[in-house]
Amino acid sequence: MTGPHSVAMSFRRDSDAVKGRRIERAVLARVVGLCQPYRRQLVSFVITVVLAAIVGAIPPLILRSLLDTAVPEDSRTLVGLLAAAAVALAIASSVLSLIQRWYSAKIGEGLIFDLRLALFDHVQRLPISFFTRTQTGALMSRLNNDVIGAQQAVTNTLGTVVSNIITLVVTLSFMLALEWKLTILTLLVLPFFIIPARRIGKKLVVATREAMQLNASMNNTVVERFNVAGALVVKLFGSVDAEHDHFAGRAGRVRDIGITTSMYARVLFVALGFVTAVGTAIVYFVGGHLVISDVISIGTIAAFVVYVGQIYQPLTQLTNARVDVMTAIVSFERVFEVLDFPALITDRPDARVLEAPEGRVTFEHVWFRHPSAAESSIASLEEGMVVADDDPGAWILEDVTLEVAPGELVALVGPSGAGKTTTALLVPRIHEVVEGRVCVDGHDVRDLTLDSLRGAVGMVMQDPHLFHESIRANLRFAGPDATDAEIEDACRRARIHDLVASLPDGYDTVVGERGYRMSGGEKQRLAIARMLLKDPAVVILDEATSHLDAESELAIQRALADALAGRTALVIAHRLSTIVAADRIVVLDGGRVVEQGRHEELLAAGGLYADLYRTQLHQAPETV
Repeated sequence: MTGPHSVAMSFRRDSDAVKGRRIERAVLARVVGLCQPYRRQLVSFVITVVLAAIVGAIPPLILRSLLDTAVPEDSRTLVGLLAAAAVALAIASSVLSLIQRWYSAKIGEGLIFDLRLALFDHVQRLPISFFTRTQTGALMSRLNNDVIGAQQAVTNTLGTVVSNIITLVVTLSFMLALEWKLTILTLLVLPFFIIPARRIGKKLVVATREAMQLNASMNNTVVERFNVAGALVVKLFGSVDAEHDHFAGRAGRVRDIGITTSMYARVLFVALGFVTAVGTAIVYFVGGHLVISDVISIGTIAAFVVYVGQIYQPLTQLTNARVDVMTAIVSFERVFEVLDFPALITDRPDARVLEAPEGRVTFEHVWFRHPSAAESSIASLEEGMVVADDDPGAWILEDVTLEVAPGELVALVGPSGAGKTTTALLVPRIHEVVEGRVCVDGHDVRDLTLDSLRGAVGMVMQDPHLFHESIRANLRFAGPDATDAEIEDACRRARIHDLVASLPDGYDTVVGERGYRMSGGEKQRLAIARMLLKDPAVVILDEATSHLDAESELAIQRALADALAGRTALVIAHRLSTIVAADRIVVLDGGRVVEQGRHEELLAAGGLYADLYRTQLHQAPETV
């Protein structure tokens, strides 16, 4: 059925974005490859579209037979047969429509599933540097909007183009067979609609693009204000009235653009209705004279009136078919852009499994710097960041050599930016060395499978992240097969079981977004329990007790002392008072190891560690 929305959809494509572009064969071949699992459904889909178009073109002929044969001949039998045929065609049209919809949904949802799963799986394998530069909202848009746009290319666009072409071919064939001169006359009026419609369409494209941008901006505002951190900042530093005015301005512009877009769509609808009326008037005027002259029958005129209403909409939609196809192809290109972005850290073809890890960690002349922007990000997923610079950053680590024996607790200390966290993240290959090598149990970590390597390394970050799920689900993230007894044991060792058990829902308590329903110390202890549940050979603690009060910190330090027994531990320390009992302290400065030894030895040496320790000790009384 024709309506303002359906007419507007033909013109709501960004023609400027695809103007002058050509469909690349490689992209088209890849799209065809994605559709291979659904080739049978696609063939059946196209067949149903063709059949539906043919069925839709037959009713005017029934009307013609009724007026030219059944009524003049007073044939009640023929009238009954024609009525039955009309009902049969209606049933056939409905059945074909349902079948067509089923195939469209089957193919479309299948493609959405395949593309989303491929994107989700691939993005998880991308380096951390990718996420530090990429806008999460832009990446989510690829996972949602562009995937759906790509799916529509195969179902909606293909179905619409095929249906329109078949409808036009069949309808025009019947019209030409009935009266070719009258058919040509009805087509002559079409340019008077297409020319102004294109001009209105350009304005509709501009308005639609602005509406999309404003909606995106408004949605970003909502997302930023409607999370815990954003809401807290607004309450502490912002003004409710100012936020109201800010949001009202954007929402008001969206409202105004919506009104403008609706009016443009209505103008197109009215214009199409006017052209249809003019075409019908031509049929009435010219056809009427032909009937009077006994050139054609009155049934033919009636059939032509119906056909005129059927040909103008597909003709106008096909004028924008190229833009529709190119826009759909652009969606595929945007999805492929992410899928083709290389995962810098992957398993080698001959990677081996790390079995029964002992926990010996060795750094051999390690150099590291972050990859260049071009290696770690996609320009279209960034905003306000330069990607054109292909030069990598400055060296973060320079010629670091260090060996940690199994079961040894080594503390990494140094000024901010010295490379402590980077050093630790090289062990599970969160970062990749540029020169030198990092070994676990004598194996270069690049020769080990990522799953087995990371399974042997547990880490508790300074700011632990908890998912918006239950406590049990968050803990099982480290051990999917862990039993309830094992989860409770890990929590007891982390000194958090009693607190969890006291909650109304116990381990089924949902922690909230980023764990905001838990205090900093509680999140930290849950993160420690999660690490303990993993039972790793190597443990990395990035100031794991930084968010705990004095009482909790003492309890956790005792728990960690028991849990870390027999495990290799790398402890990144900012508060030096927490690592005085470490087996060895390694001091980093400017990406180099400048000192190492026990606490007393480093104090006696009077070097950087002694300076840092005395500075913190001097500032301690001022700390609240």
